[in-house]
Amino acid sequence: MTGFLVVNAYLEGEKFNTLHNHLLNCAESMGISLKLKNNEEMLFCDEACDFVLFWDKDVNLATLLENRGYRVFNSARSIELCDDKAKTYLALDGIVKQPKTVVAPLSFYGADYCSFAEKASQKLGLPLVFKECCGSFGEQVYLCNTVDEIMSRINGKPFLLQEFITDSEGEDVRLEIVGGKWVAAMKRSNKNDFRSNITNGGTAVPYTPTDDEISLAVTACKTLGLTFGGVDILRGGYVCEVNSNAHIINIMNVTGVDVAPLIFDEIIDR
Repeated sequence: MTGFLVVNAYLEGEKFNTLHNHLLNCAESMGISLKLKNNEEMLFCDEACDFVLFWDKDVNLATLLENRGYRVFNSARSIELCDDKAKTYLALDGIVKQPKTVVAPLSFYGADYCSFAEKASQKLGLPLVFKECCGSFGEQVYLCNTVDEIMSRINGKPFLLQEFITDSEGEDVRLEIVGGKWVAAMKRSNKNDFRSNITNGGTAVPYTPTDDEISLAVTACKTLGLTFGGVDILRGGYVCEVNSNAHIINIMNVTGVDVAPLIFDEIIDR
């Protein structure tokens, strides 16, 4: 089999290089000819391949590749739903348990959101979690204790406000799902931040999820159309976020489970 590993041309660093090289080496060990291509290169690429492993969030490019007949994993639609936290919430609303959430209304030209912030804080309680709709590694996510703090975070980018699950402060579990099955899980915790992300100083240990947690994660991935994905679950059984291209090196280091060959096996089967 032949494939392209599509990554972002404008993201650099050891963290990304380690992941990309791991995927390339894994493919080679499985007899798959996988070429590294960045999203800029793919705009002008006319080479044929059997599949595209799309490890980026460039939804427009993923859609273009599908239009050109490439088999893209994960699909453009799935990436779009996962990349935008508001779209994730709406797609899963009424299907899996999520923290109470209010998506900010559309506005133009620096509108005053004070009335919205006051109403949302009354509905969700304080403190609450402010999330820009697009962001990774726990960035652009803030804990706000007052309406003034909410207002200080508004910068013209789409955002949502979410109930703060106090029982899960600085703690969650990450489940990796491949082909509708749970393959690895870790419990993350951070004593110095309400966010559990390892990038923000959190630590992790291997974890055996409950049947309910597995069902939540599998249902979330199925609903979002994911071939593979990482699902973050808060204490109390709340789905917090779903990742279409989670950083699988962390969970491999913690659990010893290499998700990469499982992803390639699933792509081959499909």
